[in-house]
Amino acid sequence: MWLVRSLNRSMSESAGPGISPSASHQGHARASAQILVKAYEVKTTLNRRNFVSLLAGGAAAALCAEPATAGFVEPRIKGIAFDGLAVFDLRPIAALVERIFPGRGQELGTLWRTRQFEYTWLRTMGQQYVDFWKVTEEALVFSCRSLKLQLTKPDSDRLMQSYLELKAWPDALAALKGLKASGMRMAFLSNFTAAMLDQAVKNSGLEGIFEDHLSTDRVRVFKPDPRAYGMAMSAFGLRKEEIAFAAFGGWDAVGAKWFGYPTFWVNRAHVAAEELGAVPDGAGKDLNDLATFVQARH
Repeated sequence: MWLVRSLNRSMSESAGPGISPSASHQGHARASAQILVKAYEVKTTLNRRNFVSLLAGGAAAALCAEPATAGFVEPRIKGIAFDGLAVFDLRPIAALVERIFPGRGQELGTLWRTRQFEYTWLRTMGQQYVDFWKVTEEALVFSCRSLKLQLTKPDSDRLMQSYLELKAWPDALAALKGLKASGMRMAFLSNFTAAMLDQAVKNSGLEGIFEDHLSTDRVRVFKPDPRAYGMAMSAFGLRKEEIAFAAFGGWDAVGAKWFGYPTFWVNRAHVAAEELGAVPDGAGKDLNDLATFVQARH
């Protein structure tokens, strides 16, 4: 079949733009067939003359046939894999950081969060995996030391505990219930530990909406490693094209797109897109926008 396709291309090129192939192109077909047989060193039980005639005739017939009326059908989205922060609101943690370190909260919070993800990437590349809870604690200690802020044990414990008090963004519950009612399958695919996700789901009243939590602890690599994104295919039993990934971070949206998922960026912070050679298939400000995106392809 690949040979016929090659022949078809050759015949189309010889016919020229806008000219429909017909019986008058049999000569071109025969010449093209001879060239292809020689170029690809085709082996056949037919003698060379008969094989070339058969191939040329078949290709010409294929070219003269009516084109298929059915166009490409985009695969239906049947499941959504969510980054945890597309659903859960970190703003209370930022407020707590400011209360503990007045006037330095934004500076510390930005460095803490940046270092969290830098550590996940470095540990994945260096094959030195620890879970996200440990990464978060290490990033906090580093950030305070870097900014010359004294981090007491009670303050450290309180800041870490805040990750077990996360709740969903205000728009999340209604949007997720609507998606669930439509038959959409959903699961978290997150760097968070399963315990962190369990607690956030409980805090938010989201029980019964999500399937098993796909924590990176399962594969011991963090996103954007392809092994992390691949967990959704195994868990859902679906093809890449049937799974939408809902990202919170722009880098995560790029990683999922690199992997091959239809990707929606829940850009709650209204930040600029990453310059990494890939763009998400859709973007919006909250989960209502995500629901519109996936329902159009469900």
